[in-house]
Amino acid sequence: MSAVAKLLGQKEQLLARLEADPGPNERAEIQALLAKIETALKLLGPQDSAAADEDQ
Repeated sequence: MSAVAKLLGQKEQLLARLEADPGPNERAEIQALLAKIETALKLLGPQDSAAADEDQ
């Protein structure tokens, strides 16, 4: 499984936790983790698409 796929899976789990209406502390923690995941996805995005182009 690629790093992007793992990050997307984690993002889905965190979004599901947000839908469960957590308390303010847990909500802040989830939002911080989501921000880190978004940053990682932005950093990994161009590399993964370039690698996919090389495989073709």
